[in-house]
Amino acid sequence: MKRDITPTAEAERLKRLRDRYGFDAFKVGAGAEVGRGRDEWLDRTEEIIPLMRRQMGADAALLIDANSCYAPPRAIEVGRMLEDHGFCHYEEPCPYWELEQTKEETDTLDIDITGGEQDCDLPAWRRMIDMRAVDIVQPDILYLGGIAPTMRIMRMAAAASLPVTPHCANLSLISLFTIHLMRAILNGGRYLEFSIEGGRLLPLAAGAVYIRSLWY
Repeated sequence: MKRDITPTAEAERLKRLRDRYGFDAFKVGAGAEVGRGRDEWLDRTEEIIPLMRRQMGADAALLIDANSCYAPPRAIEVGRMLEDHGFCHYEEPCPYWELEQTKEETDTLDIDITGGEQDCDLPAWRRMIDMRAVDIVQPDILYLGGIAPTMRIMRMAAAASLPVTPHCANLSLISLFTIHLMRAILNGGRYLEFSIEGGRLLPLAAGAVYIRSLWY
């Protein structure tokens, strides 16, 4: 999910991981983080979306994170591009605190809209789930303060028939915590996030591919 390299360089490093470890799902970034509609640089999003599909192949699952970049009109425009190129997961298209804006994307687009990594307040989670602002919820165990409160979110999502793909985006014990949690619930999503940033990969990489297969 680097935004400081070209889309071509991003695709090349992900292809190396695919070939070495067997990963078959990949997340990249769109827009700029909380970018108020701005891209990281001009037309980067328009470049990376079709490029990732061409480079990763028809069978790869492609996910993207806008990190709260867009207002609804632009978020929907980008979402249509993602649908046209077979992306399956569109994360935080609008500012995460603007649940009504996010719900507009969820109600308009066919691609799964996801979010929740920033939220640590149970009433906010209840509102997000009750209004079905997203298709997939993404609690972060550490942001929420541990497994117990995260399990409360999981149960709320399960009652609403919403899958859970936890936010797990750094190389730390959160990777281990999330693996345990995902094996303990019935509404786990299809993916385990595994960070490749920081210039190194842990032995967990190969294991994560195997663990993911156990969830189906």
